[in-house]
Amino acid sequence: MGLKAALPKYEIYFYNTVLCLAMFWATSWIFEVSSSSANRKTFKTSVKPGWYYFGRKMETADFEWLMWFSTFRDHIIFALSGHVLFAKICSMLAPQYRSLVYMVYGLLAVWTSMGWTYVTLILSHCILLYSISLVKIRWLCFVTGLCTLATFKCEPFISWQAGFVEGDFELRPVFFYGGCGFTIMRCMSFALENCERKDGNYNILELLKYNFYLPFFYFGPIMTFDKFYVQVNRCDLTRKEREMWNINLHGVIHLIVIIVVDILFHFMYILTIPTDLKLMKHLSDWALVGLAYFNLVYDWVKAAVMFGVINTVSRLDHLDPPKPPKCITMLYVFAETHFDRGINDWLCKYVYNYLGGKHENMVEELVATLCTFGITILWLGPCQVVLVWAFLNCFGLNFELWTGKFFSVEPFSSFEMAMSEAMSRRIRAIFNTFNFWSIVLYNILALNSLDFAKLVAKRLLLKGFPITTIIVMFVTYCLIQVIKEQERRQALIDDPDPLPPAPPPNAATSPTTSATAPTAAQPVADPSKEKAE
Repeated sequence: MGLKAALPKYEIYFYNTVLCLAMFWATSWIFEVSSSSANRKTFKTSVKPGWYYFGRKMETADFEWLMWFSTFRDHIIFALSGHVLFAKICSMLAPQYRSLVYMVYGLLAVWTSMGWTYVTLILSHCILLYSISLVKIRWLCFVTGLCTLATFKCEPFISWQAGFVEGDFELRPVFFYGGCGFTIMRCMSFALENCERKDGNYNILELLKYNFYLPFFYFGPIMTFDKFYVQVNRCDLTRKEREMWNINLHGVIHLIVIIVVDILFHFMYILTIPTDLKLMKHLSDWALVGLAYFNLVYDWVKAAVMFGVINTVSRLDHLDPPKPPKCITMLYVFAETHFDRGINDWLCKYVYNYLGGKHENMVEELVATLCTFGITILWLGPCQVVLVWAFLNCFGLNFELWTGKFFSVEPFSSFEMAMSEAMSRRIRAIFNTFNFWSIVLYNILALNSLDFAKLVAKRLLLKGFPITTIIVMFVTYCLIQVIKEQERRQALIDDPDPLPPAPPPNAATSPTTSATAPTAAQPVADPSKEKAE
């Protein structure tokens, strides 16, 4: 079945209606629970007085969101505004030196915020991995990089390196781990690209330019060195038509989303409620299912906005940064599940695709996924929740391949060929429904807690069976069909169907006329008009 398999319009309208009603119903349950539980003792630390004109308390459970858009908003805006200002001046006066200006400004900003000893620590890691890259042995670069990354995940190395940071302020641990972790990943990208280079080596100055680009330094996303090197050294800084309009539009959209999320924090305490297990045991099935879903949606919104702000700044610098993560609402296969597209691109380029090849051999795929999730565990920090999350997602990714291989053989392939494309799409959507909830439960485990994931799974599959299970799965089936319809429309835009052949000349003329007179010239059809029709 292809992406372009269509369903009747009335069926799509029905799916959209069911989905909207279900979302409204789940939202109403969460709103009711939030309103009635605002004064609980367990909520005091994370639910505090909000905006005066709303007259409601506001959820403040997410430290990252508060850091970016409330507590340290002015500091972040000041640092990024200075970068944009100096970058713009340099782009107008001396565009060939703009990468050097990026590095100098980033180095000074890191020095100002974390101290010269922290800068020395970062430079030592850069010099170490640069020296290893000169040997041009791929596995040695990997081993050195992973061992260096491991020093930030275990004692006594963490405490020893943390001593290089001067001062004591709230963002100190965030800046420390963020800057060091992303530095190691960037240095590994540089080392691996240097191994692939046939003639000579990259200069260490290129590594420093790459690593100390301020918008990416502390929080990412990671842009692989090969892409960054080409884009930052490009001298032609002309923009495409309406590019600045699109950049401004994205900036306005991010601002609107930030305001909307802050408003919703006054009415729906989706992050605080899952921390109170006693309260959750008394919630309805719809409230629990809605909480699980909205937690993932919120995490995607947060990642999209945070990376979107950084990406907007980098696009002003004439870079093409990694795109925001794909919305959890649009995910129903493990192969597309990620919350950080930069890390995902890094892992796919250097590990998953490198070891997995064409991803057709099950043994190669298993080795590739094990290595990929092994590095992911090290990146996130080994602990029980991360290990369980990695195991389940690794199993899900391989199970998709095994299932695809199983149903591609006879007699299953003949069954699918015999049915219509619409029916094939419906049957595939049924399987994708179970896949969707596997993705939700596996990722709730990492974003919230093991207890919350177990409670949702029990209520959905055991205590709520069969009524809740059937209803939730049917609503999810409607969601999958809505996603597939959007994918179908996008596929028609990206790869439009070929135009039908032009009709043959009119053959109804008499034989005498056709033998004695040339056929009248047929008007040439305008392809754009035919396509519009």
